[in-house]
Amino acid sequence: MTTLSYMTPGTSQLDIRELTPKLQKRLIQNALNDETALSATFIGQERASEALSFGLTIESTGYNLYVMGEHATGRYTLVQEHIRRQVANKPTPDDWCYINNFDDQREPFALRMHTGEAKAFLKDMTQLIDELLDTFPAAFDNPSYQRKKVSLSRQFEDRYDEVINEIEALAQTENVALYEENNSISFAPIVDGKPIDDEKFAQLDEQTRQHFIELISALEEKLSEKLIALPVWKRELSEQIRKLNRETVEQGIKPLLKHREHRYASDLGVLKYLRQMRTPLIDAIINLSLEENKEDRLDESEKRSLLEEHFLPNVAVGHTHNEGAPVIYEANPTYQNLFGQIEYTHISGSAFTNHRMIRPGALHRANGGYLLIEADKLLVQPFVWDALKRAIKFNRLKMDLPQQDVGMVNAITLTPQDIELQVKIILLGSRELYYNLQDYDSEFDELFRVLVDFDHEIPLTKQSTIDFVGRARLHALHCGIEKIEPAAMCRLVEFSLRMASHQQKLSARFADVIELINEANVFVKQDKSEHLGLSHIEQALKAKKRRSGRVSQSLLEDIKEGHVLIATEGHAIGTVNGLTVLEIGDSVFGTPARITSTVYAGASGVVDIEREVELGQPIHSKGVMLLTGYLGHKYAQHFPLTLSANIALEQSYGYIDGDSASLGELIALISALTEIKVNQSLAVTGSINQYGEVQAVGGVNEKIEGFFELCKHRGLNGEQGVVIPASNHINLVLNKPVTEAVKKGHFHIYTVETVDDAVSLLMQKEAGQLSARGRYPKNSINYHALNRLYNIANIVNGEG
Repeated sequence: MTTLSYMTPGTSQLDIRELTPKLQKRLIQNALNDETALSATFIGQERASEALSFGLTIESTGYNLYVMGEHATGRYTLVQEHIRRQVANKPTPDDWCYINNFDDQREPFALRMHTGEAKAFLKDMTQLIDELLDTFPAAFDNPSYQRKKVSLSRQFEDRYDEVINEIEALAQTENVALYEENNSISFAPIVDGKPIDDEKFAQLDEQTRQHFIELISALEEKLSEKLIALPVWKRELSEQIRKLNRETVEQGIKPLLKHREHRYASDLGVLKYLRQMRTPLIDAIINLSLEENKEDRLDESEKRSLLEEHFLPNVAVGHTHNEGAPVIYEANPTYQNLFGQIEYTHISGSAFTNHRMIRPGALHRANGGYLLIEADKLLVQPFVWDALKRAIKFNRLKMDLPQQDVGMVNAITLTPQDIELQVKIILLGSRELYYNLQDYDSEFDELFRVLVDFDHEIPLTKQSTIDFVGRARLHALHCGIEKIEPAAMCRLVEFSLRMASHQQKLSARFADVIELINEANVFVKQDKSEHLGLSHIEQALKAKKRRSGRVSQSLLEDIKEGHVLIATEGHAIGTVNGLTVLEIGDSVFGTPARITSTVYAGASGVVDIEREVELGQPIHSKGVMLLTGYLGHKYAQHFPLTLSANIALEQSYGYIDGDSASLGELIALISALTEIKVNQSLAVTGSINQYGEVQAVGGVNEKIEGFFELCKHRGLNGEQGVVIPASNHINLVLNKPVTEAVKKGHFHIYTVETVDDAVSLLMQKEAGQLSARGRYPKNSINYHALNRLYNIANIVNGEG
């Protein structure tokens, strides 16, 4: 690709030079052969690199980073790679577990452990449960335990039998028999040496019956007195059996826990947990091992599940040694994804949770390292921004999602213990968002003190060229392309210059270069080649232009068919070919627009028709209003500026913004005012100030190419061309058809510095310089403009 270079000030035709000179081509060739170029992290961006290094190095509170730059500039990739290189030697942070709080299970404890120990602790506790299930309930079948239990039961039975025997002996002395059946004691009279039943008892005389009734009642009362302590005996027996059970379990688990207490003697948190779990563990084993109802007995897997639920730790973060500081990117920064969440299950229709159902978030995983978040995605999430600020302000990670705001009013939830938080937050966002946060959040500057500002453009230096080539080669290798040919790499550099619209600056949007390599790789594979050549790049660019060129082609067809009136030859009064650029989706293209003006006697001033119908946006309207300032400054120093003029962009039905049409509008206005014709073979773009200086505009390459396509269709006659601001010469990175036509003299590009330069060129007449006597040369453009304005002022003021 070639471009144009500025020659001389004033009205000048531009000459052509190579965009990529021999020196630059030699540098690209050397970079293609330099393996160290593959290690490039940043392309240019020295300011951002320095700020990033500073922000990652400083450890003070509040020095979190905001990476400012637009999407597709490689912010995430470059920042992540830079961080990984910078923190490779940083120590791996500690592990974190959530463990059961046996005193209040709704508030689990957070346990901090040395690096790599959390998973080992989980494995160890799982092994403990295996050992417990192997030990119990087998320990209760031990003969020693059974003998002790039988002995306790026999003591209770002996005391009971002693009372029964005493009452039985007393009853026999009174001719009363004692029966014990189904744990029930009853008495029966003895007559003639034999106990009698109720039927025979009823045949006895009244006096005898009454005697036995009183006697049996007294015996029952005596028995009750003797057995009044029976519930106490049973409680004592139960307590003794429970004590036996606890002693049996404690003896069984003591060596298991003792072994682990020795192992974790240096870790006070684990040691405290092991000691706190002793009593609940004993109770759990007794309950699981000694169920009396066979129907309710649990199988092995159910017992394991219950023990794990209560006693296993929940590893929130587990690292391995030499892992380094974590670098986490959270693509969807919801509250749960950042701060973690508490899961629930349903038991008998009710929601249930415990410490094992706490799931860690990105802040857990990034603790002791770095967390990257897209700022715009973060700010749209409810509760997240304020919660994140609290976390990094107080260095505490707290899981406190407001239940009422998320529809969990009646659900039982957990309040896990806070975790100490040491994390560097790196927000990736736009410039506009950064300034909005500064304006509307007073805490933002306090918490995000480091700004990493990515430039839109990168100076084309030796180092930036080497870095560009290195990153392009690296991506090509990932795509399976072994080599990029020098001509193809030069084309990639030129493509980046074109994206930046600058001859000496690369575009920071390296993602566009990657996209081009990906698309060119399709044609590489079609050719069954392992090298990326210039033809593949050109094919990819041509294919993309065709895919996204429907709208631009449709507009060009409308002009060709005469639906949109644009003249490319001849002369006309009050009519100028303006150059505009349209951006629709990812398609940017230029198209000419007809600017017209009418002038008549009156005092309405310069009327912007686009503004009157609310199609003109503020910047465009500002550009039109500047015309009045220019006319007043230029011509109306000795009489009031009085006129009525209308300006419009013909056949424009959408919103218009930007002031790049103001030069064309002024030329159309001066043409209508002086009735001097404008050359329709030329199109013009540029903005002006009130002093008549022509200022640079955007999209100059697309504008020139858009008008060139129309002229090429109608036939280049050697007179057509464009007029642009002189300050835009550095932005010219034109396609090959335009530069070839300019070289051959079939198409022209002129630069102007002032309005006088432009009107002289387009009206083909001397503009005229103000003499020492304050007059313009006779028959000059400015002479006619001043006279016409003076005459209109006289007419309106009733003096003509």
